[in-house]
Amino acid sequence: MKKQLHFSLLIACASLSLNAQIYYQNQATTLGVGDYSGTIFLGSGISFCDYNDDGWDDITIGTQSGDPIKMYKNNGDGTFSLDTSLGINNTRQQKQVIWVDFDNDGDKDLYVSSNADGSRLYRNDTGTLVDVTATSGLPTVAQDNSGASWGDYNNDGNLDVFLCNREISSPQSNYLYRNNGDGTFTNVSVAAGIDPGSHFSFCAAFFDYNNDGWQDIYMANDKTNTTNILYKNNGDGTFTDVSEQSGTNLAIDAMSVTIGDFDSDTWFDIYVTNGIQGNYFLRNNGDGTFTNIALSTGTIFGGVAWGAVFLDADNDSELDLYVSGSLDGSVPGIPSAAFYKNNGDGTFSSPTTTGFQGDTRESYSNAIGDTDNDGFPEIIVSNSANDDIFLWKNQTVTTNNWLKVDLEGTISNKQGVGALIELSSGGTSQYRYTICGEGYIAQNSSTEFFGIGTNTTIDYVKVTWLGGAQDIVYNVTPNQRLHITEGSNPLAVDEFESVAEIQLYPNPSQGDIWLKSTYNYDYKYFIFDSKGVQVQEGIINSKKAIQISHLASGYYMVKILGEKTVFNKKIMLK
Repeated sequence: MKKQLHFSLLIACASLSLNAQIYYQNQATTLGVGDYSGTIFLGSGISFCDYNDDGWDDITIGTQSGDPIKMYKNNGDGTFSLDTSLGINNTRQQKQVIWVDFDNDGDKDLYVSSNADGSRLYRNDTGTLVDVTATSGLPTVAQDNSGASWGDYNNDGNLDVFLCNREISSPQSNYLYRNNGDGTFTNVSVAAGIDPGSHFSFCAAFFDYNNDGWQDIYMANDKTNTTNILYKNNGDGTFTDVSEQSGTNLAIDAMSVTIGDFDSDTWFDIYVTNGIQGNYFLRNNGDGTFTNIALSTGTIFGGVAWGAVFLDADNDSELDLYVSGSLDGSVPGIPSAAFYKNNGDGTFSSPTTTGFQGDTRESYSNAIGDTDNDGFPEIIVSNSANDDIFLWKNQTVTTNNWLKVDLEGTISNKQGVGALIELSSGGTSQYRYTICGEGYIAQNSSTEFFGIGTNTTIDYVKVTWLGGAQDIVYNVTPNQRLHITEGSNPLAVDEFESVAEIQLYPNPSQGDIWLKSTYNYDYKYFIFDSKGVQVQEGIINSKKAIQISHLASGYYMVKILGEKTVFNKKIMLK
């Protein structure tokens, strides 16, 4: 009898692991964030980011005119308390609220977009938020500023910002502001090739669609006469509109830009929400083009969709998808919200047992974080019409394992925005790309989530920082938060990806770059800085190093003329 009972328990445990029961329950009130953001037209933004860097994800909510921004500090036990200690007094109507370390001093500052009374940038001075908008050079006048996405388009280690403006009655342009590294910003839109016309843009995202190490920009534009735009980063401070040839020039009521590699092929895909006509799921084909797979994957939705987020709800190593909508679901066939389970075969399903009871409010922005640091992502949702927000607590029952990764840049930006993280476990790899400002006016946790299913070991975690330097950590224990600092675990010489003829090492370097070659040749080399300017040239061979200690710290491109090919390698100088 005991043997039979023991065998039954083993079968039950195996069943839980292989057939995880995804389940979400709204616990906003229970956990201390049962509050509302007002009646903002087209909703307010939401952030699920650890703003005080204590290792626990906090929640920040934009609010209507007359109400202050609501910041909920995680108490360190998965519950939250309203935090008024940061000294901010912003009662303007707010859209996106996004925490970003724009000055690379190790603490997160706050950017607040507004479509009513002017956006604001607050610098974090040892726990007090100081309004530095006027001195920063960012716009202070009232604009219909909806979204703000932060990235480093010129690879200089400073986070720049792309501002989206959506105003129909008085059309407004979008703007790219370069971070000068001294607390100020310069409007470089015209010089960078950003179209000066009005595009009714809700939001945008920096990401690297062609995997060339330079951050591109994709814009979600409202109304069918203003197609979405994909700007390809040329690597010289300028962009080229490649929307038409890439197949991303959608003429729809586009609301969101959600980025993720749902099929783990190293090419990042885009999910774009839309009205009742249906959402678009743009699969990255890896050749500069995208294909809409919303219908074939079963993720077309068919309601009035707004926020969308990729997440691995049950940590089975497959990215699922959650979509918020502004209708109440009372009309058959027109959903209010949806959870799509990734089946691992290029399709998604819509299980009816995932919870989400009462998910019928007028919902807009959503984001993921981890309230209790158990490795299973929660979802926060902002609702309008004076309805309380949703905090969908992940109650999934499974024995699947996981890893959370957070980054600290040293040469690249402090937050590690724009880095590519690869995790290999059980012979397969997954990829995450770090973004600051995504979805529909949202911000996800700055910690990246990986599920590894029933695997109990992680072969390695590799980070390719913006600019090309790489760190790798082997034999990682699962079910923990892994902190990786740029330059702390550099790849060894025999681990670099290269052509068979040539390798360069060490990378990062503290002053000398050596060559390893299968041939005893003298090679001509050229070195270019992050702006594409040539700073050095000469001859290198296996007995003569390139001396670069006289150059400023940062990223450089080394071009070597080989016997039959041109070898390019990004290097980091500490």
